Amino acid sequence: MSKPARVLAAAAVAVTMTACVNQPVPVQATVNPATAVAAPEIPDTPAGRQLRWLLDAVSRTPIPESELAGHFAAGFLKDIPADQINQVLAAFKGMRLERLAQSQDRALVAVVVAGGTAQEVLLSVDAASLIDGLQFRVPEPKSWAELDERLRKVAPQAGFMAAELGKGGACRPVHATARGVARPLGSMFKLYVLGAVAERIRGGAFGWDSQLTIRPELKSLPSGQLQDRPDGSKVSVLEAAKLMISISDNTATDLLIHKVGRKAVERTMRAWGGHDKRNVPFLTTRELFVLKGAGYPRHAKRYLSLGTAERRAYLDEVVAKVPLSGITPWTAPRELDTIEWYGSPADLCEVYSRLARLPDEHIGQVLSVNDAGLRLDKGRWPSVWFKGGSEPGVLDMSFLARTSNGEKYFVTTMAINPSRPFDDTKTAQQLLALTRGAFSLAKGR
Repeated sequence: MSKPARVLAAAAVAVTMTACVNQPVPVQATVNPATAVAAPEIPDTPAGRQLRWLLDAVSRTPIPESELAGHFAAGFLKDIPADQINQVLAAFKGMRLERLAQSQDRALVAVVVAGGTAQEVLLSVDAASLIDGLQFRVPEPKSWAELDERLRKVAPQAGFMAAELGKGGACRPVHATARGVARPLGSMFKLYVLGAVAERIRGGAFGWDSQLTIRPELKSLPSGQLQDRPDGSKVSVLEAAKLMISISDNTATDLLIHKVGRKAVERTMRAWGGHDKRNVPFLTTRELFVLKGAGYPRHAKRYLSLGTAERRAYLDEVVAKVPLSGITPWTAPRELDTIEWYGSPADLCEVYSRLARLPDEHIGQVLSVNDAGLRLDKGRWPSVWFKGGSEPGVLDMSFLARTSNGEKYFVTTMAINPSRPFDDTKTAQQLLALTRGAFSLAKGR
């Protein structure tokens, strides 16, 4: 049984789907909350004694730092401050033990119920019997029927696909829901930008080490880091690509779109199976922010009233001149069916297949920086690619994982709610659990 490393906070999954440092390695446990029985006696082992303390501690937060120091390893407390630990524990007030899934002297997996929701607790201790790993995780589904039921509860509009990629790259669906229905992609559209960049590099137009200049007119809003760098500073194509995918850097994305050209991204999208007409013109992130957030709905209404050629002109002549300071963030779903980037689960599988077939090792480097906390067993799944996307009312995830013997599997979950925003943390936890289960079910236990 592998050990969890440090802690994954209940609120640690960011809206942009960036990775949290020191996220735990999941323990492979067979857990079915529906068949849980009365709580068993907690074993008198180092891990069991810490679980007993934890079940008591969640009911009396905040726990003093002196007490935490008596239960958590020094390295843990260095990485995860006491106030963050207390924030996580407070979210599980009233937690009760349902059953033990696995138990060894220094590591265990327990199923608990908190707030009416089942959670797995992955706990490990060091040689001094102090907690050096702790994770709260939604249990993964154990059947496709359970996955479908839970997905329906997550979002009123949902797309899903689990597929195996054949030797020639063909997507072979294992299980799917609305696999051909195009829905908002959020930042998953950046996969097409990466594809266009890779194709231009393959054609000799420029290289991964080519330099991009950060100019004020190409800066966008967060998520990201490049918007905070000085005007005129440089960033390589490779660094921009890594930032675009790993932390969904919007300025990096727009720099790359500018480098390859809007129409080049559109050509890649069409060639790779993305034919939704709403993707033309292919928007930059800054343009989407302006259309949805600057004097809304004035720019959006005008833009949507135009034909394709006129829309291109409007983006270049009007939208491009709107300063970032004129953009007001929105918190409710807005124009999800009209102003976004669109694709279906089947489209996304094709994108990953195309990226996987490109003879360029940099693609894997870019896509494997961040796994969003999925944390598949590295012994079974040594390579995982990820891109997610979100905005109010949209929360999507997509993964490609390779097994130890070279088989490739794809899983995407697309959650859309045009009426209200998601609780991003809870929804992301649920989607990650569904994804973990989907990989297990697709591969076969």
